[in-house]
Amino acid sequence: MAAAAAAAVAEPKTKYDRQLRIWGDQGQAALEKASICLLNCGPTGTEALKNLVLGGIGSVTVVDGSKVEQADLGNNFLLDEGCLGQSRAKSICSFLQELNDAVKAKYVEEFPATMIDTNPSFFSQFTVVIATQLPESSLLKLDSICRSANIVLVAARSYGLTGLVRVSIKEHCVIESKPDHFLDDLRLHKPWTELKQFAKSIDICDKDAVVHKHTPYIVILVRLAEKWADAHDGQLPSTRQEKREFKDLIRAHMLNVDEDNYKEAVESSYKVSVTPGISDDIRQIIDDSSSEVNLSSSDFWVLVAALKEFIANEGNGELPLEGTIPDMTSLTEYYVSLQKIYQAKAESDCLAMEHRVKSILKRIGRDPESISRAYIKTFCKNTRKLRVCRYRSMEEEFSAPVLSEVQKYLADEDSCFAMNFYILLRAADRLAANYSRLPGIFDSEIDEDVPRLKLAAVVVLTEMGLNGASLSEDLITEVCRFAGAEIHPVAAFIGGMASQEVIKLVTKQFVPLMGTFIFNGIDLKSQVLAL
Repeated sequence: MAAAAAAAVAEPKTKYDRQLRIWGDQGQAALEKASICLLNCGPTGTEALKNLVLGGIGSVTVVDGSKVEQADLGNNFLLDEGCLGQSRAKSICSFLQELNDAVKAKYVEEFPATMIDTNPSFFSQFTVVIATQLPESSLLKLDSICRSANIVLVAARSYGLTGLVRVSIKEHCVIESKPDHFLDDLRLHKPWTELKQFAKSIDICDKDAVVHKHTPYIVILVRLAEKWADAHDGQLPSTRQEKREFKDLIRAHMLNVDEDNYKEAVESSYKVSVTPGISDDIRQIIDDSSSEVNLSSSDFWVLVAALKEFIANEGNGELPLEGTIPDMTSLTEYYVSLQKIYQAKAESDCLAMEHRVKSILKRIGRDPESISRAYIKTFCKNTRKLRVCRYRSMEEEFSAPVLSEVQKYLADEDSCFAMNFYILLRAADRLAANYSRLPGIFDSEIDEDVPRLKLAAVVVLTEMGLNGASLSEDLITEVCRFAGAEIHPVAAFIGGMASQEVIKLVTKQFVPLMGTFIFNGIDLKSQVLAL
């Protein structure tokens, strides 16, 4: 019995092993609790959902009122000839269930536009709504519904050789943003007592060659930074010349040219000159009005409020220490001692934060134990990397875009095609609303559709406040030739991008797209437009 239970626990870890290395147990648990609604299960939506199902999303609900047609077999790999004439939503759900039987898959045979108009409360049950291939009018209504219910909306669309992905939610707070490059939190500019004492316990002038070449660079920099400060009125190197002289000071303490630890100290010498205090990005979060918390505040903002108090008190102007150190040339005993010193300081900071969180929770009328220690610890380890993402509604973006940004994109050689596609996709929806079909659907009318699409684009430009602006004539013709087709390679890419954003939003790890992602399949380029 015990062996069977252990196997049941181990099985998901084996199945999802590689992704667990990226977003961990917490991220996977969030995925497995999430409920996703997909509107339209054409190739774009199917590709997005396939990625999420394979990743172990909790449940999916497909909303699509179409029947499988011959055209679906050419661009949707989850459908075969046996599906012809059957419900597309039902067929897709059946195949998705085969990919991962741990995921609950349901379907609703209804056209998304009808569902949006007649049953808006339907969407409140989901974590994320993925809207694919929706026209602008339906997308605007859906965005309003989702924002009022605080549901994440991810809009995705593939259209010939172009496509877009756009996230919409009032606010999304990220603790584990996981930037590609970030400076180690070593506090060499402001070492605490225990670190200073440990550094002083090691003689960096020891003539023993083994000890000298295995003294950790952290110790070398703490000792020599103190020596520098003593000779410079307590100031650390700040100018380019001073930093060069500080490197020379490090080199002067080398006994041999092959001492890797001193080379590491020279390469990391800039860490001594790190500007103390809080970065502008984190300061902006701390000073945000949401940090004035009340009973309805989220856990994130309660922790930010506690962080603000910590900085003013125990932190002495600094954030909680992360508590990790990088690999370096060192005697094992020295490295282990350093690890323990950093971990002890991080644990002390986390404990102080925990006390402040509990105090704040009690003050606002919440259970002091309602925020777990694990969550507080994760927050403390990532305080330098916090991100708050706020999105304008689609209505705001469409009716009042940031004009200076639009003009910049249109004038820039690298982004003008993306901006052209953005406007032309909106224009195509305007034309479809007037003619009940997308431009270029009928070969015989392409020549007439080109000026129609151009006129619709001029209307969109005028509404955006860009009177007199023009678009590429070649692109207008190309968009007409696309005829709204969902080409599988483009749909797979756009669907993949959409699923990637859903994973970021559900796990609350990494930073989601902050704008409209446009793919240009003609030149194989992409651009995020912040409008």
